[in-house]
Amino acid sequence: MADINIGSVSGGQNQFGENNTQHNHGVPAAEAVRLAGDLVRQLQAEQRPHLVGQAQMLQGELVDAQQHGRSVDQGRVRGWLDAITAGAGAGSAALSLAQALGGAIGL
Repeated sequence: MADINIGSVSGGQNQFGENNTQHNHGVPAAEAVRLAGDLVRQLQAEQRPHLVGQAQMLQGELVDAQQHGRSVDQGRVRGWLDAITAGAGAGSAALSLAQALGGAIGL
């Protein structure tokens, strides 16, 4: 099974060393793709069509990275997650899924 390797990410709750770099050795790509699919479906269920497209693009990036054996584009993924978390309702299932997905891939 392939992993999505995002290398190292600055910041986060677990900070190490002088550079505050968190090393993430990847999560199973299938798990990240599954969470992204769940997020798309949840946004549809919550009738947030303006965010569904963002989630679909995010899911597409994860699938493409998995298929081509490359790292995900962190900047694009972070932008989509930021848009989704800003637009999802406080306490909503979509917000929880977006946060879980971000944590799963180390963002």
